[in-house]
Amino acid sequence: MLLFEKKFLPLHVEVNNIGILDSFILNMKKKILILDDKETIAKVLSIYLMSDYEVQWLPDGLQGVKWLQAGNTPDLIISDIRMPGMRGDDFLEWIKQNELFRHIPVIMLSSEDSTSERIRLLEIGAEDYIVKPFNPMELKIRVKKILPN
Repeated sequence: MLLFEKKFLPLHVEVNNIGILDSFILNMKKKILILDDKETIAKVLSIYLMSDYEVQWLPDGLQGVKWLQAGNTPDLIISDIRMPGMRGDDFLEWIKQNELFRHIPVIMLSSEDSTSERIRLLEIGAEDYIVKPFNPMELKIRVKKILPN
């Protein structure tokens, strides 16, 4: 007489079907928030980053603040400096003064190659400062150094 019946679970999961496993894998990707008023810059960044990261784009710092306050927490933020609504440097100051979000690394993008501006933003808390135009592969390497897998 058997006290229990053996039940076997499948040993493999069908990966070709979109399902729980695929959703789990997508959720394991680290999230990057891109703040830039130029959609073309955001698209270029997305193309280079979306194979390794989940990417969200918003056109200015104010929308970034609202997105964060809605409960979203990215692993990294890439922000332009000159944007309407709320500038990137103002956004950086806001995020680094906020207890909930100050731990999030921020990479600043700028068309200004000013040493004093770069130093000021690094002192405020930017993780890196990249001058436009930039090589997307270089930016991807810098992102990987900040967000190792």
